[in-house]
Amino acid sequence: MEFNRYSRHYGPLASLGLPIIIGQLGIILVSFADTMMVGHYRTEDLAAASFVNNIFNLVIIFSTGFSYGLTPIVGRLFGKSDFFGVGKVLKNSLAANALTGVLLVLLMTAVYLNVDRLGQPEELLPLIRPYYIVLLVSLLPILLFNAFKQFADGITDTLTPMWILLAGNAVNIFGNWCLIFGKMGCPEMGLLGAGISTLVSRILTLAIFVCIFFFSKKYAAYRKGFSGGHLNRADFMALNRLGWPVGLQMGMETGSFSLATIMVGWLGTLALAAHQVMLTVGQLGFMLYYGMAAAIAVRTSHFLGQGDIRNVRASANAGFQLILMMAAIVSVGIFSFRDSIGKLFSENTEVAAMVAQIVIPFIIYQFGDGMQCAYSNALRGISDVKPVVVIAFIAYFLVSLPSGYVFAFVCDLGLTGIWMSFPLGLTTAGVLYWLRFHRSVKRL
Repeated sequence: MEFNRYSRHYGPLASLGLPIIIGQLGIILVSFADTMMVGHYRTEDLAAASFVNNIFNLVIIFSTGFSYGLTPIVGRLFGKSDFFGVGKVLKNSLAANALTGVLLVLLMTAVYLNVDRLGQPEELLPLIRPYYIVLLVSLLPILLFNAFKQFADGITDTLTPMWILLAGNAVNIFGNWCLIFGKMGCPEMGLLGAGISTLVSRILTLAIFVCIFFFSKKYAAYRKGFSGGHLNRADFMALNRLGWPVGLQMGMETGSFSLATIMVGWLGTLALAAHQVMLTVGQLGFMLYYGMAAAIAVRTSHFLGQGDIRNVRASANAGFQLILMMAAIVSVGIFSFRDSIGKLFSENTEVAAMVAQIVIPFIIYQFGDGMQCAYSNALRGISDVKPVVVIAFIAYFLVSLPSGYVFAFVCDLGLTGIWMSFPLGLTTAGVLYWLRFHRSVKRL
């Protein structure tokens, strides 16, 4: 009986989540290709990419979380067939994302001006600076694309963003090959070439989505709301009220990894390179889980709009069960190839050996990562997002980061010690989100 209650949610969750997962896997493919190409070009370029990418991951994940505030609003409006309202709130979301983008660009510019004070290897700074500038320019297109993507996900059109992301990823990989190694008559630019390719692909994906929204028949009903609706305080504040807590929650999680990367830099260039390889591999699980978790947010928002509280709870639990199945598959695959992973990304044998050492803590944190993805998104679906900020702060800044420093530098475990802290933080977050979700559902 209990199985039947959950199993009937597996199909709808999978149909919603699979296109999101495929799009996320496309992003992972690009990240793999970036890391492999840059790693085989030069170890120093790989280490510089590790530092810059992890700093930017902080604001990119925050901006993605901020845009997630649109999904439950669109989900409830879509459930009521209020297409005009959906278009109107999308317009306000684009404005909110653009403003947030400007603020993030200013913040990251301040970081750039102080990059030489962050204790990174001196020989990497000439590689870090130009790559950093190119990624900085690409921030605003990311935020605007996110607004369109969350709109599409909220109306259950997860296929359109999937195809757009896959097209952009193909352009990115081809551009990497041309610009990193100097193929097809292009200059050989190394890491900077990878950055330029990323910028072009991000602008392209935004342009494609804009064209589809304004010229596709399937979005005609929403264009009326977009054109006829006005920027207004109520929608703008609602988006910010939901978006900032989710953005801060995801930003704190990523921030703990980014700050851990700074600590890894204290261990040297080889440790940074190995860290980047394993983070790239780690994105595989995270993106898979978050694809399914996004489906959880959509389903719980729809059931909440219908007043069906029992299925709000059941859809979240069923989604977590699917994520656990994914986690088991990811863990078995990574463990089986633990001695070969580093060699795919770098010809340096020391880097490959370091990668193999941190596979075990990576596998241990898959349960916590899946749990925190599932129930933070379930909370987003029912618009109970304020507590996630406090939970994230406790898990990542009071548990994960301090324990990483102690394991690495007090216990002298080095890179492995930093990675041992990740399961502690992620599992703490997952358990606290789970508790909060079930308490909140009882009050609905």
